[in-house]
Amino acid sequence: MTDRPSASRRSRSGWQINLFYLPALLIFAVFTVYPLLSGVQISLTDWDGFSAARSFVGLDNYLRLAGDPTFRVVLVNTLIYGFGSTIVQQVLGLGLALALDRPTRRNTVLRAVIYLPVLVSPVIMGTMYYLLLQYNRGALNDVVVALGGDRIAWLATPEASIAIIVLVNSLQFVGLSMIIYLAGLQGIGQVYYEASALDGASPARQFRHITLPMLRPAIATSVVLNLIGGLKLFDIIKVLTNGGPGYSTNSVSTFLGVTYFDAQSAGYASSMGVTLFLLIMTVTVVLNGLFNRNRSDV
Repeated sequence: MTDRPSASRRSRSGWQINLFYLPALLIFAVFTVYPLLSGVQISLTDWDGFSAARSFVGLDNYLRLAGDPTFRVVLVNTLIYGFGSTIVQQVLGLGLALALDRPTRRNTVLRAVIYLPVLVSPVIMGTMYYLLLQYNRGALNDVVVALGGDRIAWLATPEASIAIIVLVNSLQFVGLSMIIYLAGLQGIGQVYYEASALDGASPARQFRHITLPMLRPAIATSVVLNLIGGLKLFDIIKVLTNGGPGYSTNSVSTFLGVTYFDAQSAGYASSMGVTLFLLIMTVTVVLNGLFNRNRSDV
C-alpha cells in the first residue's frame, strides 16, 4: 500500500509549481506595474519630458485637467469612440453571427473575410480609408464627380469626422464580436429551440427568451473588449484626422501624445494617462458587475 504524500512534501511541491509563475509575474511587473507607477509619479510633477529637473506639484495637474475645456472635449470624444464603436460592433457582430451560424462552406469563407480586418494594423486600415475619403484624390469623391456631383469634404467638420472614425473602427473590429457571438451561439443546445417550437414559440420569442439570455457571457466578453479598445483609440484618429480640425477629434490617447511631445508637458500628459486608466478600469469593473449580477439565471 502506497503512503499518501506528507504535508511537507505537498507544500514543497506547491512551491516548485509556483516558481513557474515567476517569469510571467516579472514581465508583468516590468512592462505594466512599473510604467503605471512611474506614470503616477510623473503626473505629480511639472516635468517637461526631456530635462533632468522636475518639481513636485501634487495634484495641480489633475486640477488643471478638471478646468481644461479642451480636455473636456477630448474626454467626450473618447466616450463617443468607446461607447459608439461598442454599440455598432454589437449590433453588426450579432447580426452577422446569426446570419453565418450554419457551418456551410460559403459561411466559412464569409466569416474569414469579415474577420480578416482584425488582423490588419489600424494604421494600415486608417490609411486605406484616408485614401478613400480625402478631398482631392479620394476614391469616393472620384466616384461622386464621375456621377456628376460635387466633391465632398468628408473630414472637414468635427461631427462628420467623429462619426467616420467610429464607423471605421467598428468595421475593422466587428469580426471580433462576430467570432465571440458565433462561439456563444454554437454553445446553445438545439433542444431549447425544439422544445419552444413545440410550444408554439415564434423565432422572435425564441431569440428574446433563449438566444439573448444564453448569449449573456458572450455579450459581456464582446462588450468589455470592444469598449476597452474604443476608449484607448489612437491609430485610426492619427491617420484619418490627426486630431483635427483643431483638437476637435482627439481622444485622450492622441491628445496625451500632443501634450507630451508638442507642448513638452510630460507631467500634465501623465495625468491624462492616469485618468484614462482610471476611466477604463471603472467602466470595466462596472460592466463586469452588471453582467455578473444575473449570470446564475443563465
